[in-house]
Amino acid sequence: MSDLPQTNNLLEDNLNQFPINNLLEGHNVAPNNVDEVGQNRVPNNVGHEDEDLYLWRGRRDLSEERESLMPVIPPSQHEDHLSPDPESVRSTTYENRMKRKLRFFFMNPIEKWQAKQRFPYKFLVQVFKIIFVTIQLYLFADNRYYHVNYSWDNRISFSHLFLRGWSEEREVNAYPPNLGPLAIYKKDDFFDTIDYAVIGYASLSDAVGPYSYTNEDNSMAPPQLCLYNYKEGIIFGFNESYVFNNDIIEDCKDLKIPSSEAKSFSSRKFFKNQNITITFSALVKVTLKFSIKTVNFKAAGPITPPDCYKFNIQILFDNDDMDGQMILSLDAEPIRLICNGDVEYINDNRLAYILRSILNIVVILICCTSCILCSRAIWKAQLLKRETMDFFRIVYNRELSLEGRFEFWNFWYIMIIVDDILLILGSAIKEEIERKQFIGDQWNTCSLLLGTGTLLVWFGVLRYLGFFKTYNVVILTLKSAFPKVARFLLCALLIYAGFTFCGWLVLGPYHMKFRSLASTSECLFALINGDDMFATFSMMEFKSPMLWWFSRIYLYSFISLFIYVVLSLFISVIMDSYDTIKLYYEKGFPKTDLQLFVAECQEEPSSGAFRNLGEAPNRSSIRQVMDRLCCCQLNVWPRLAHKHKKLMDDSTSTEYSGCI
Repeated sequence: MSDLPQTNNLLEDNLNQFPINNLLEGHNVAPNNVDEVGQNRVPNNVGHEDEDLYLWRGRRDLSEERESLMPVIPPSQHEDHLSPDPESVRSTTYENRMKRKLRFFFMNPIEKWQAKQRFPYKFLVQVFKIIFVTIQLYLFADNRYYHVNYSWDNRISFSHLFLRGWSEEREVNAYPPNLGPLAIYKKDDFFDTIDYAVIGYASLSDAVGPYSYTNEDNSMAPPQLCLYNYKEGIIFGFNESYVFNNDIIEDCKDLKIPSSEAKSFSSRKFFKNQNITITFSALVKVTLKFSIKTVNFKAAGPITPPDCYKFNIQILFDNDDMDGQMILSLDAEPIRLICNGDVEYINDNRLAYILRSILNIVVILICCTSCILCSRAIWKAQLLKRETMDFFRIVYNRELSLEGRFEFWNFWYIMIIVDDILLILGSAIKEEIERKQFIGDQWNTCSLLLGTGTLLVWFGVLRYLGFFKTYNVVILTLKSAFPKVARFLLCALLIYAGFTFCGWLVLGPYHMKFRSLASTSECLFALINGDDMFATFSMMEFKSPMLWWFSRIYLYSFISLFIYVVLSLFISVIMDSYDTIKLYYEKGFPKTDLQLFVAECQEEPSSGAFRNLGEAPNRSSIRQVMDRLCCCQLNVWPRLAHKHKKLMDDSTSTEYSGCI
């Protein structure tokens, strides 16, 4: 590179002695895209979008013709190391600039900082996003834990207060369960269960919890009883006949009970007074609904006030199976209310609200900035990909490979955009939850969005660790093993699906782990990981010797095949990719045509060669729109009388020709 200025000076002297126009006239040579006055002439069949590329190609052809027409300089006139080499001169033009541009594109943030002193905005935004999103998640998870735990504890209390036959053993989720479902088997139990719930609701003041009625004067609001019956449902079992109409009729009544009679309520008397006859052969289900308000003091902190809730309670009598067993269940849906409490806590609540809102707004702004920066980076990468494809097509007369085109797709940026969208939506819902009255579905939706978004945020940290050789092994191993693992899992999934359907059909009626398709799949997946094997064998009911022996063959075959064969092969596929990556680290990674082209650029990031990278000959879409609106265009044409150094060193020289 140090010999290039001297070479250019020598070429200038030769060009001054032999004008190009005279050479062209003497040899009767004229470029096909240059008119008589020396300006570019673009054929009519060349579109406006390809004009710059055509002119740039014409300029390259002109330079080649000029080199062929230059006189031969005897060796005696200059030293050997100053002899003009056309290939070395051409390498300093657009091709060299393209290598630098691609090299800069594939640099990491630290190298870009050294190359152009460009501040790593995206990296800094990701750091701040991790910090603020993690703080937001921690505060929301802590608040949600108290919300869910408080709701569950109140549901247990309501079960003791309003469900007849509820016991403490049902509060523990034991596996396998040691108790059957809470159910009703007699008609008298049905009426007694309704009486128990209504009397418990009327005796709310006797409960330990600070429960109140929903009316402003704390008077008991009437509970609502709804009966769902088939339009006709009479069974004559003695002669195997019936009368049936599957249309379901809903009949809801408000139990308006005087306060003096509430604690001695009788559902039989109520149905008799309302002329309602309960036909259990046609009864599908019964619901009893009422609401209760309460205040949670435990949620109060240094800057947070107590929480106020309203619980919508529903007791369900499920007789849909018509199997002589009416299942009982209680559900309590919490609704968070705005409290009107002590003035001091109201002031503190404003402070907490302001702090939470500021945090939510900061997270939304950071995520919006991150999304814009990553979207901009993806868009610029696609523009550079198009420029590179045109360059390979013109200079090397071939297309850029598919692997080279995929190099311009940064899937880390796509993942960051997805998690930004999830975090923006989750933060917006969180802000609305903290402002208004929201039920449990919004809490669940918000937690799903924030949790998934935070998961992807922390996954994004792997991108920056991938710039270091030590930490990049995991990412490269997964990337290399993914195609092989996908093909392997497809074959294994077919075998797994066959075992799943077979076990559900054959063992489902006799084994609790195979009662549904989902539970069958969960049981088999647990067996692959060695979980609960003996219990799976021992829980099979001995109803049929043939099915019992089939269950043994079925379980032994599945466990042996998947644990000793499939799982071992799966690990070997990943280990093979890991060994391949280790070998690449020793002998070098295979490179695409794009990577080989970029590798020719040997300048260091701190050399200063990347600070003034010209623009491509391609015209950007924004420039096209502006040119068409202004009725002006930027013509790029070589000047025949220009000196050789200017033509070679500045391949993107431009000149405005005015409006057309």
